[in-house]
Amino acid sequence: MKRILILFLLIGAFQLNAQSNSDLIKHYEAYYKQMRFQGDVQGIINGMTHLNILAPSQARKDTLAYLYMSEDRYVQALNTIGVEKSATDSDIAVEVKAVSLKAVKRPEMAIGHFEEMFKRNPNAIIAYELAELNLQTKKFIEAEKHINYGLANAKDDMKKPFYETQVPYEVSLKSAFMYLKALLTYNKNPQENIDDAVDILDATLKIAPNFSLIQLSKTELLRQKQALQAQKDIPKN
Repeated sequence: MKRILILFLLIGAFQLNAQSNSDLIKHYEAYYKQMRFQGDVQGIINGMTHLNILAPSQARKDTLAYLYMSEDRYVQALNTIGVEKSATDSDIAVEVKAVSLKAVKRPEMAIGHFEEMFKRNPNAIIAYELAELNLQTKKFIEAEKHINYGLANAKDDMKKPFYETQVPYEVSLKSAFMYLKALLTYNKNPQENIDDAVDILDATLKIAPNFSLIQLSKTELLRQKQALQAQKDIPKN
């Protein structure tokens, strides 16, 4: 009799817990919906966090990580979703890992996820990210491959933003690839390729005269050229 009573109590407790859990899920689903309606991003994150605890799913985890990434909270995004490569990752998960790892200055790790993005959806915008990251890590063959792809496939309406000035601006994606080509040309042989790199920068300015970074880079390259020439002109004893 005592065992039967304990069994009934356990069953009742389980049912109450299940009902309570179900009520909480409904509550946070309504809360999440309301936060989205209000545009309250932190509220949206809080709601999704509770939902993922109450009823965990990979889709909810991916969404939560994407929300963190969208708010430039890259460490939280990576803590939520991890950094490992997986063929079963959703498109959202791959993007979060790629963008967040680049943002926290882990280019070597970011490259693998951008490569997966490019494999799933090859396009000039992702090619630019890969070209830039491969330049940073001195993988010049890979960088050149993606630059050539971008120059061949960038559409006229594709833009690339830049932020080195007080007022951000946009240039055509093709001109951004030309800028990377100039950097690549220079980095292949910094002492011999300055003039070739400057020629590419000049050609880029013709199609994107508002490209401020081009002028800054050109000034620096010409300064380096002058310094190299001065070293050559020093009389040898």
